[in-house]
Amino acid sequence: MAAVTKARILVSGRVQGVAFRAYTEREARRLGLYGWVRNLGDGRVEISAAGPRDGVEGLITWCQGGSPFAAVKDVQVRWIDGVGEEVEGTGFEIRY
Repeated sequence: MAAVTKARILVSGRVQGVAFRAYTEREARRLGLYGWVRNLGDGRVEISAAGPRDGVEGLITWCQGGSPFAAVKDVQVRWIDGVGEEVEGTGFEIRY
């Protein structure tokens, strides 16, 4: 089993009401990641993504542009240490 890494990503700008979560879900699944994406009450989108490091990095890069109608202003990343070989779930979902 390949080593797993995890990141918590906060995206700000015009990222709600523009299908950002749906596009994030699709991109994360394409990259073979698991985790979730949700809207926050302050207008940001929060993402918890885990999988191969290059896949998580790919999602972070994707977030900088986002969905076609988004206007991303900032992407903050917090890497979660100690994930290693753990698998905490499968699939990627939109949380409400």
